[in-house]
Amino acid sequence: MGIENMRRILIQGGGGKQEIDLLDRVITRRRFFGQAALGYSVLVGFGAGLDAALKGLFGRGLVPVAWSSEADLLTTKPGMIVHNDRPINGELPPDLLDDSVTPSSRHFVRNNGIVPVRAINKDIQDWKLTIDGEVNRKLQLSIADLKRFPSATFQETIECGGNGRALFRPKVRGNQWNRGAIASSRWTGVRLRDVLKEAGVKSSAVYTAHYGEDIPLGKAEPFSRGIPMAKAMEEHTLIAYQLNGADVPALNGFPVRLVVPGWIGSCSEKWLKEIRLLAYVHDSQKMRGFSYRVPQYPVVPGTRPPRKDMVIVTSWIIKSMITQPRPKTELTAGDTIKVRGHAWAGEHKVEKVILSTDYGIHWYDTELTPPKNKYAWNDWEAELKFSRRGYYEIWARAFDNRGIAQPFRQPWNPKGYLGNVIHRVPVIVSG
Repeated sequence: MGIENMRRILIQGGGGKQEIDLLDRVITRRRFFGQAALGYSVLVGFGAGLDAALKGLFGRGLVPVAWSSEADLLTTKPGMIVHNDRPINGELPPDLLDDSVTPSSRHFVRNNGIVPVRAINKDIQDWKLTIDGEVNRKLQLSIADLKRFPSATFQETIECGGNGRALFRPKVRGNQWNRGAIASSRWTGVRLRDVLKEAGVKSSAVYTAHYGEDIPLGKAEPFSRGIPMAKAMEEHTLIAYQLNGADVPALNGFPVRLVVPGWIGSCSEKWLKEIRLLAYVHDSQKMRGFSYRVPQYPVVPGTRPPRKDMVIVTSWIIKSMITQPRPKTELTAGDTIKVRGHAWAGEHKVEKVILSTDYGIHWYDTELTPPKNKYAWNDWEAELKFSRRGYYEIWARAFDNRGIAQPFRQPWNPKGYLGNVIHRVPVIVSG
């Protein structure tokens, strides 16, 4: 929201020139919430005449974005395809995801609320992580406290549960992700299990509930998800404070986020402030109904099964992506080109990736590079030669260690989750 739009809202709410001038100064400084004295003086200066504007903005979580320049963070993700900016959601095209380790600047963004001002201002002064619920001892940990636990660094793949939603037919509602809401970066932090052991996990604990500092929009509940205790105690599940050797970027969860690799990205709570252990499966708004759930049996495309037949989405399934060449690359007959990409399989292993240039009649093997560690993606590469001119499509199809392969046509579900249809990239060959 720009200054002029904010001015319009202030005027409609009864604000005058004094209030607008004060707003300009606050926006310029961009540290309204980080400076308590300034924040108090601003609120006093606005006066009762701005009551409607304050309720309409603060009540919906709108003011922090305008006053703290959340939208400015988009400049840290050059090339990102922005699906919406309230909240910010965006992906990178596959050709910008060619790196074996995804750079921080090319890590996708999937937010459900407004980025906390703490993250924008890189302020950890009073940040604490609370561990409570079904534990013997409640913990409140600062960053320094966290860093006293043994650290771990892994390359771990995080993918939005709706990645590939744009490829579902018939269409489903939601962000129309193509294929780029995925990243495989190096995360550094502490194992969640080490922290939970310090708190003392009660035998009654069966599920976690995670809470972040992001501001919900409208009347939505604060975004919260959880995972079973077995996944929480898995050695690769991290409370992460670094991404690729630097602080976690504001858009991706500063100062601390969960990294629950191999599972849909909503499990990896950003801007983390609390982990609560529960004696039951977490039942927040984003755990119920159709949210992050799929039917437990195949359904007719375009239909919704009863809510009772929906099950929680957890692990990703076998999938691959072509990162080179770019779509509609022009080639010359007789040229040999390198085709590259990645493949991943959630809790399972990638067995092979094969390619076709004649719509699946013939297939070619690729050279598959082992992952750096469990939950990192596999790189793959092959050389292809096109001897005649014409229109071609390069198809990539991955198989996991159980023999399960990517489908040629996307199985349908009401929310467009777990999209893993084969990737097809068109190229043009001239004579």
